[in-house]
Amino acid sequence: MLMKVVVVGCTHAGTAAVRELLTRHPETEVDVFERREDISFLSCGIALYLEGTVGRLEDMFYATPASLEALGAKVHVHLKHDVLSIDAADHRVVAEDLATGQQQHYQYDKLIMTTGSYPVIPPISGVSIPRVLMCKSYDDARKIKESAKDADKIAIVGGGYIGVELAEAYSRNHKQVILINGVSPLLSHYVDLPLSKEIASVLTKRGVELKTNTIARHFDSDAKHVFIQTDQGEIQADLAVVCVGFRPMTELLVGQVEMNPDGAIHVNDYMQTSNPDIYAAGDAVAVHFNPTGKDAYAPLATNAVRQGKMAGANIFGQNIKYMGTQATSALKLYDHSLAVTGLTLAHAKRNHLPAASVTMTDDFRPPFMPHTVKITMVLVYDTRDRRILGAQFYSEYDIANAANLISVMIQNRNTIDQLAYVDMLFNPNYDKPWHYLNLLGQLAVMQADNAKV
Repeated sequence: MLMKVVVVGCTHAGTAAVRELLTRHPETEVDVFERREDISFLSCGIALYLEGTVGRLEDMFYATPASLEALGAKVHVHLKHDVLSIDAADHRVVAEDLATGQQQHYQYDKLIMTTGSYPVIPPISGVSIPRVLMCKSYDDARKIKESAKDADKIAIVGGGYIGVELAEAYSRNHKQVILINGVSPLLSHYVDLPLSKEIASVLTKRGVELKTNTIARHFDSDAKHVFIQTDQGEIQADLAVVCVGFRPMTELLVGQVEMNPDGAIHVNDYMQTSNPDIYAAGDAVAVHFNPTGKDAYAPLATNAVRQGKMAGANIFGQNIKYMGTQATSALKLYDHSLAVTGLTLAHAKRNHLPAASVTMTDDFRPPFMPHTVKITMVLVYDTRDRRILGAQFYSEYDIANAANLISVMIQNRNTIDQLAYVDMLFNPNYDKPWHYLNLLGQLAVMQADNAKV
């Protein structure tokens, strides 16, 4: 019998789900609903566009409605269609054509929920006034780029990845940048305090004015300026960009599937919700976070494409099992790279794990080479079973794949003892006879062994 599938939302997870579903079962009847007029926008490239590294924002789309519809004879991508309701009991959605206002009912056998996330709008009065912008979508990027043309001083509210990337982008373009961060240290979701301080120092040296421990409370504006009232006084700028995080867009399924307290949908190992005919993926969904063994909210494109592909593969049967995630990510900051995976020490302790960490700074290759640079490395581990919980890397050297390797070790529940002696290549172009990750593991082993004495 012909299967009818409805996909709600079509950015990373939705696009991946449709592609995988139709690759395996091109005969499937699929209706895709997207409230925007585009799909598959890579918002992680916005900072590159704003600083001029990427010339065309349109190049950040990696799929089109036509490319999805070409995958099957019965595929319909409905752009500018807002799904108003989902009736899980009746297997029916109601969608509105935003161009005409016409509403229509669509039946389904299976539904894939890939609605994504909203940018968090902090409880600040005036946040929606002119010259105060959010940063997530294609439209946001266009508005920010256009508004910044006549802006000399730009205030950024939020000290996560997006806030730091925007601060760097605008400082490279010789703008006056004020980065307003609340009570948590800069990038505290990704790094522990020493690296946070190091990154703050780098931004300051590049001319970014940091307002740490500063809480924005109210926005006001005139024709040319925005005025930000904080608990430390007023800040004036020409433009403000707010980027304080994301929250799952899941209200259509409230009361119909199991959700976590933060609103993220809980799924099993096959991306299936508590309703067997509804699958979910991407920013609307909680990930299985391997360092803690619990659900967590980690809105990353990498998680979305993996989960979306698995939802598309598993809708006809359990074909691919989810391995969970370590929330591995990276940030390019001027001439340095930051790459992280798993838990920071602070987050491990917040999760009541008996954790410890070691920090090492060392050259990545032998001193006899014409040029070498330092790598700062942090390794977090469980003191009970010595299992690796997380790592942080910061260097002028490209250390992104160091985080990837530790990510695999966390997933495999490897220990600091195994990291200390795992087989690594040696070539003076790349490392020393003992790879820097081996040395990091050996330092952790020494610390753990001494703690036993």
